[in-house]
Formats: sequence, C-alpha cells, structure tokens
Amino acid sequence: MRVTRRAALGLGAALGLAAVAPVAASASVSSPPVRPVALGGVRLLESRYLANQGRTVAYLKFVDLDRLLHTFRLTVGLPSAAEPCGGWEAPDIQLRGHTTGHLLSGLALAAANTGDAELAAKGARLVAALAECQDAAPAAGFTEGYLSAFPESDFVNLEAGKSVWAPYYTIHKILAGLLDQHRLLGTAGALDVARGIARWIDARTAPLSHDAMQKVLHTEFGGMNEALADLYAITRDPLHLALARRFDHEEIFTPLSARQDTLAGRHANTDIAKIVGAAAEYDVTGEQRYRTIATYFWDQVVHHHSYVIGGNANAEFFGPPDQIVSQLGENTCENCNSYNMLKLGRLLFQQDPSRTDYLDHYEWTLLNQLLGEQDPDSPHGFVTYYTGLVPGTERKGKEGVTSDPGTYSSDYGNFTCDHGTGLETHVKYAENIYFTSGDTLYVNLFIPSTVEFHGASVRLETEYPYDETVRLRVDGTGEFALRVRIPAWVSHPRLTVNHTPVAASPGRFATIRRRWRAGDVVELHLPMAPRWLPAPDNPAVRALTYGPLVLAARHGSAVPPVIPTVDPSTLRREPGRAEFSVRAGEQRLRLSPFLDVQHEHYSVYLAAPPDRPAPKTVAVYPLAADLAESTRHWPAAVLAGGAVAGARGIELDGVDGHVRLAPGLPANLTELTVSMWVRADTIVNSARVFDLGFNAQSYLFLTSRTGNGVARCAMKLGGMEAEDFVDAATALPAGVWTHVAVTAGAGLRVYFDGELSGVNPAPLMSPLLLGATQLNYLGRSQNPKHPYLRGAVADFRLYGRALADSEVRALAAGQG
Repeated sequence: MRVTRRAALGLGAALGLAAVAPVAASASVSSPPVRPVALGGVRLLESRYLANQGRTVAYLKFVDLDRLLHTFRLTVGLPSAAEPCGGWEAPDIQLRGHTTGHLLSGLALAAANTGDAELAAKGARLVAALAECQDAAPAAGFTEGYLSAFPESDFVNLEAGKSVWAPYYTIHKILAGLLDQHRLLGTAGALDVARGIARWIDARTAPLSHDAMQKVLHTEFGGMNEALADLYAITRDPLHLALARRFDHEEIFTPLSARQDTLAGRHANTDIAKIVGAAAEYDVTGEQRYRTIATYFWDQVVHHHSYVIGGNANAEFFGPPDQIVSQLGENTCENCNSYNMLKLGRLLFQQDPSRTDYLDHYEWTLLNQLLGEQDPDSPHGFVTYYTGLVPGTERKGKEGVTSDPGTYSSDYGNFTCDHGTGLETHVKYAENIYFTSGDTLYVNLFIPSTVEFHGASVRLETEYPYDETVRLRVDGTGEFALRVRIPAWVSHPRLTVNHTPVAASPGRFATIRRRWRAGDVVELHLPMAPRWLPAPDNPAVRALTYGPLVLAARHGSAVPPVIPTVDPSTLRREPGRAEFSVRAGEQRLRLSPFLDVQHEHYSVYLAAPPDRPAPKTVAVYPLAADLAESTRHWPAAVLAGGAVAGARGIELDGVDGHVRLAPGLPANLTELTVSMWVRADTIVNSARVFDLGFNAQSYLFLTSRTGNGVARCAMKLGGMEAEDFVDAATALPAGVWTHVAVTAGAGLRVYFDGELSGVNPAPLMSPLLLGATQLNYLGRSQNPKHPYLRGAVADFRLYGRALADSEVRALAAGQG
C-alpha cells in the first residue's frame, strides 16, 4: 500500500520510529480553549475499554481500606488490627502509602464516570480516615499537616543527603488523590487535608536554600509540582504556586528550556512526572518557559525515545536518541511511563488543540500498550509492570511475586507503582474522548460511548481498532459543530454525513457544522492495511502494523533466541480480527494485535533481508595520509583522546586514544567482513581492536585477549541472553603489525595474518541485526570500564559479504 508523506511523517513521528518532523506545526496557543466533557457526561458502551474498566472497578470495590490504612494509622499512634499488605506496601518498605493515593484517584475517577454510589462512599471513608491520621500527627511528634504511612524522619534523612526511597513521590500520590476526590466528587474534607499537606510542605522546605532544595530533588518526587499547581488552580493561594515552583528541578528543566536533549541515562518515569508538572505550571502561570520545557520534552520522547507500541525506556532509563533495536529488553516500556506521557499529551492538547499528534500518540499508546497491560483473565484487572519487547518475552502472572518484570499485580502482594497507575488508567477512558469549545464538540478518540451536547445525544458506535468504520449517531436536535480527529496513520480517509462526503485530511480535525436532527449519521471510514515500519537504528528490523494496531508474532511456549527473520512478501491475511501470518524460515508465524496477545511468548519486532544486495565494499579507511573514507560514501574518521597520526597508521596511547568511524556502517548487511591492520604494543584483557555498536549490550568486536588468554570476536544484540563469539587459537601477537579479519554470516570466523584462527559455525545472530551502529571505534570498547588499546591501527575495511579464506589471505598479503 502506498503511504502518503503526511501519513508516514505522522506515524513515524508519533511512534519514534524515525527521526522525522512532527506532522502539525507548532500552532498558536491562542486557539479557542478546549475543555473535556465531565466524566459523568460520558457513558462507555460495550467494548474492550468497558471490560477493562469493569475489572478495575471490581478491585476498587474489593480492596480492604483498613489494610491499606494500617501503616498510616500505626505511624501516628492510632490502633490498627488489620493484616499488613505485602509488596511495596509492606510495613518495612519506604514507599508504603503510595497506593492509597492512587486508590483515592481511582475511586474518584470511577465514581465520577459511572455514578456508582458505593465507590463514592468508599472514597469518602478513605478521606475521613486519612484526615484522622493527619489530625493525630502532632501528638505523634510530627509537624502539623503531615500525612504519610512512614515517619517524618525519612524527610530529615533525605535533607541530610541520605539514601531514602522517594518519600515525596508518596506524598504526591496522596495529594493528587485528595485533589481528585475534591474536584471530581466534592468529597467532604479532601481539600482541607490537601491544604494541610501543603502547609506541612512549606514548613519542611521553606528553611532549605535553593541549592539544598535542588539536592532534595535528586530523589524521585513524582509530580509534586503538578499537584501543587493543581491545588493553586483551585485555591488561588499564592503559597501553593510558590510551593509548586519550589519543586522545579533545574537539572532537567534548564536544558529542556534551551531545547537540548540530555535524557540519555536518566530515569524515565522520574522525569516524565516532573514535565507533567511543567505543563500544569504553564496552565496557571502562562510562562512560556514551562511550555517550552513540556512541548520539547514530549516531542523528543515521542519522536526519538519511543518504541513502536508508544512506550519508552529500557530498564526504566532513557537511552540515546533513536536507539530502539539496540535497546530491546524484557524491561522496556514501564507502564507508569506511558500513564504519565498520556497525562502530558492530554494537557498539551488542551493548551494547543491544533496539535492532533498529541491525540495520535495518546490513542496509539493506549491501544498498543496500556489496554494490554491488564490481564483479561483476571477478575480484578491485574496489570504488568513492564511491557517487554525483547523477542520471545511474555506477559504472565504469579501471585505475590514482584521481582519478575512480566509478573502481573495481585490483590495484596504487589502494589508496585504500575499497580497504582493501573487503578487510574482503566477507569478514566472517558476523560479524553470528547472535548468542547463553545458550540463545538471534539471527537478525539474512537471509544464506544454516548455524550449529551447542545440538546442532542451523540452515540459513537464502532468496532475500531479492528474495524475501519466509526459511526456517530445523533438523537435530538441542536445546532453545533462536530470536530472529528482524522488519525495521521490513515492515507485516504472518507467522511460522510448522511452519505454526503465531507472533506477530511490525515493528521487534522474535520469540522462538520450544521443543525443536527434525530437520525443524522456521521460515518468515518479509516481504510486499514498492513505496513512494515522500520526502526531508526536498524532499517532491517521492522514492526508490522494494521491501521492503528501493532501486531505481534505469537510463539506460544517457544522462545526465539533472537529477533526472527521473516519474508515480508509472504504476508497474508488469516481468519479472525486483524489476524495475519508470515513465513519465517520453514514455519509461518501468526501475527495478532499485540493487545490481544496474553499468556504466551511474542515478538513485536521482526527482521527482514534488505531489498537490495549489499555492496562488495562498504567502506575503506586507509588511516594513512589523511582520515578520509576512500569510497567517499562516508564521513572521515575522527581522532579522539591521545590518538595521533603516525608513519604507518594511527598511534594509540592506551589511555584514551581511539578512532571514531562514521555511524551506520554495518546497516542492512546479512553478512560482512571486517579487515584491518593492528599493532598491539601491550596485550591486556578486553582491550578492543575494533568495536562497532551502540552500547555495552549491542556490538561486534575483536579484543586482543580475554581472561582465557586468547583473542575473541563477539557479536550481540541487546536482549540476547548471551553473545555469539569465536575464540582465536592465541592472543593477538604483541609489538608487531598483524592483519586481522573477522567474517560473519553463516558462521563467525577470525583470522590472523590470513590464517583462520577460530570458527563458530552456527552463531544465533545475523549481522543483519547489528543495524546502523552509532558508535564505531578502533582501539576502544563500548564498555567504558574496559582498557584502551596501546599500539596502532591502519587500513580498516568493511565488506558487504563474508570473504573466502583465499580472499582474506590476499588482503593479508597486501593484494586486496
């Protein structure tokens, strides 16, 4: 299927699959304000969304308040005979109490949407019990207004620079939950308790200097700035805004305000929550700096740090921009990250309703990550912590186990942060479907539901995302405009009113203004087709999508050792909803919507051989008279550290001297040969002759010697259990120029001076999976702990095929 430039840009940008510009230009923030329809004004209809919500509501009704209040009460000296909780709410865990904040929010969101009096009453009981604990705090020796499940001494230790597990993170959850109870339900006492917490925060932080406070902010504090800005929006008390600003973390705010991406190596969810706070602060101050911070962060994370399912981060930390395949693992895409990114996108859309890409990412991530985080077989809506993307991982559950990243939450033995955010995610689907602005009703998401507007009832009916038709039925009479989002992924949308065509363009809103009458029908057709979307760091590795759905290969109980290689030309449609299959070697892989793949192993990313044959010679760096690349296809080499040009090659000092070659060298190579000359003046373990890769988990290297006393060539992709390697017969000779060569393809071979020195006949990984390596070194390792090479290097060559033994001998003899 042909993909228009607009659709390709929109989809690629929204998914972080390529470094491309956003679809919509940064629009004027003077656009008419939009407001979400109140949760009580939207009723969900039968769908996956309603089913997920029902399971979470069942848990909200089930969970015992006294068990969650147990440590709150004991902390302030109130009696409690309740059974303690486990997991992150256990009495000896410093983060205890955070789930109670999420529970406050979950109860408020669910009650506001469904009108369920039982949920509202349970929230009121919880607020009253927390007020009792807050009132008892002074008698227990704590500062007035203190409310937590752990003693105030944790904050004393935090201010003293000691290691404490995120005490303000817990305070944020409680404060945010109280505000949700007040705003959504008007729960008695909720705002008073929140004001008391704010007074305590001021008493705690006012004595700290700016520098001392910034040191406190090095420890995760959730969205304290967000909650305090929200409190200010309610009270207009200047103290509350001053407190919100006190939690502005300049270490990340300053570079973002200058549009600098310094995210690599930062803990993702710690920072995303701070940026949600910046967006909230923009709402109440109008200061452009906050808006720049929030919009630039969203753009960078979505376009350059996100996986195809919409989530981000590996093992909870951001990697370098545009590293996707090289950052695969079972701990990718922490679900809290996406929960917070959706909060951020929602706020940014309200501030700039012309940016439909905020909604595109919201919908994509909701469909392809967050809907599937919940176990549909669980009556209480248990959720996973991560959504792993390493090939062959799985979603699974074990009661009470928290260490396994694929493990679902449980009733009382888990209580991770994702358990907490799951209590909100699955009961607030209604909050972003419809927005209003004057006499205009925005239809943002295609979730089956009803809403009342300007005297009419609008009913959204659809099987989307499995079906391409979205139908809006109007009952009643009223004059108003409908603004319907047209997703950026669609190429040729069709919009009709009572079968009459209406203009519609991808990545924009289509506006229909008319006097509506009972029986009017708006139909939006979003033609869906399978698309292979390449990853930015390896164009040979792709994800398959069908319309807005990411598809995953289903492996059942089998675990592929590496990313499966498939033949895209064999893709075919299978019976079922959005079901496909593709040939991988001798078998056909079944491909299903990722949100439906539960309790079995899966692969979201698949590899495909390049469409064009690789050039025989990819790159040649003589490293002699100059640093230029001989074929003129690549930038010149760069000398770094103590590397200097010598008589025959580049001299390396063994301290920090190395050569940097152009990024992208091995991309789209199903087989390759690396050939070069090296003189190792001293032989030390792990010193690299060359290392082509992304990081310490994704590489192709040759080292002069390992702890086994011999040279080794190894190849690995992040997420593999172990590296492919071949050991040479000896270590690299010391003090003499030696020709070395490595070939990779059907086997992995290492040569010294033209003679074969070691063979691995059956590596698991193909060079195709290396991709467009960003860090290509001579004399240096991807691992900064390894020593640098002391000696010299010359005549680096990369070939697009595995050379034969005779060809390697010719190179060693200087005949290449």
